[in-house]
Amino acid sequence: MAYDKDKFRVKTAENAKEIGKSFLEEIDLVHAIDFGLPEVDDRYLVWRVPLKSKSGERIGELVIDAITTLIDRDKTTEKTVLENRLLGRTEKKKKRVNGGEAVKLSTLRNTLGMGDSEELLKELPAESVDLVFTSPPYYNAKPEYADYFSYNDYLLKMQKIIHECHRVLNEGRFMVLNVSPVLIRRASRSEASKRIAVPFDFHRLFIEEGFEFVDDIIWKKPEGAGWATGRGRRFSADRNPCQYKPVPVTEYVLVYRKKSDRLIDWLIRKHPNQQLVKDSKIQDGYEVTNIWEICPAHCKEHPAIFPLELAEKVIQYYSFKNDVVLDPFGGMGTTARAALKNERRFASFELEKKYADLMKKNILKDAAGKELDINYINL
Repeated sequence: MAYDKDKFRVKTAENAKEIGKSFLEEIDLVHAIDFGLPEVDDRYLVWRVPLKSKSGERIGELVIDAITTLIDRDKTTEKTVLENRLLGRTEKKKKRVNGGEAVKLSTLRNTLGMGDSEELLKELPAESVDLVFTSPPYYNAKPEYADYFSYNDYLLKMQKIIHECHRVLNEGRFMVLNVSPVLIRRASRSEASKRIAVPFDFHRLFIEEGFEFVDDIIWKKPEGAGWATGRGRRFSADRNPCQYKPVPVTEYVLVYRKKSDRLIDWLIRKHPNQQLVKDSKIQDGYEVTNIWEICPAHCKEHPAIFPLELAEKVIQYYSFKNDVVLDPFGGMGTTARAALKNERRFASFELEKKYADLMKKNILKDAAGKELDINYINL
């Protein structure tokens, strides 16, 4: 298959080695492994970087997506295999079953950070988070969010963040995303507005990054909530066929699980603190179906926030008490506040200073009278 090298973000062997060096630093083998000559595999649009021991023996391969710059971890030689080959070990990899070792508990402190979440996530240890719940920034739906040159650039940025979330998420744990289609308003009356099916593109990103689809929950807002978009007004006035456009009163809450050969039941039975499991049981009045009726939240200080009730439900249903809940797009700290309220730890990142400051202020207000150890990054 022919390839368009102009689309590549990894253009040279040196680019590939730079990415490879970051990978080796991440797995603590940067001083033990050298690179062979990186080559482009034009069939799969990847760079293949040979990994060698200091004696020159080839012990593995690093595979890098030439377009996204992300490491294909399914095709890259695993850390344990590299270590075994460096040390001359020949033992076979043991297949994990649902019994065996206990669930890993995170030691991560409460964390609030300001900056690009793609970079801040790299500061978190692997498998240090128990649940990710977030709502990504809208793609150029409002002037405040017109930060991406193209929709593909937006998706690439989101994929890199999902990629890092997968790395920091514990085995078999969940990542939940609140997302909805985005309406791009027309620039003039001679142009048509466009509605982008963002949730379906995100689904592809999650599958590519090693997640399994679990559920699609529909967040339903009260009648009349969607009229502010202006969608449906023309049809309401004229009633002409082909003009029909329903007023959007729903958003998706998409649930994914980090791939694991263990059943979900393992998370419960093998939890090291069974008292926490017991204390985390869901009380009566929980959501029985995948239609959740929740009033939207509004705030003059932020153009797009989701309600605290939504974050609380997700946290209660997909984590245990004392777990670490991450929101890479923290905004004013709604997810972190819901985690604190429900006796979980939090890690929340926000790019813009004014919102990061509000996030910190809200958390400290909620934590008044409590002893709360918080690790601040750039705050």
